[in-house]
Amino acid sequence: MKFPKELRYTETHEWVKVDKGVAYIGITDFAQHSLGEIVFVELPEVDDELAQNEEFATIESVKAASDLNAPISGLVVEINEDLEDSPELLNENPYDNWIVKVEIEKESELESLLDSDAYKKLTEEE
Repeated sequence: MKFPKELRYTETHEWVKVDKGVAYIGITDFAQHSLGEIVFVELPEVDDELAQNEEFATIESVKAASDLNAPISGLVVEINEDLEDSPELLNENPYDNWIVKVEIEKESELESLLDSDAYKKLTEEE
């Protein structure tokens, strides 16, 4: 399993990459392995307001449905429309296939996220 060092992580298995005030958000390698074959992704709308730790999307696999929680608060500025027709992209490479881009509202919220070492330790305990 991969744990890219440049990303931040949540305990609920989302990742965040920050670039110029915008957070790219996706699911981790651990999450996609746990879910199995992903068959559907319900995305938020552009201009939706996300609140940290609140549900913002749903992923369905052949095994189960899982809600995604926002790692940070902010305004959705773009969704990955490729996932609507090809949700399996999340299985192929969850780190190249972000789900949403969010304009960061509170930079301080990033401090509550896990670094790759802490996230790796968390997954080893599950």
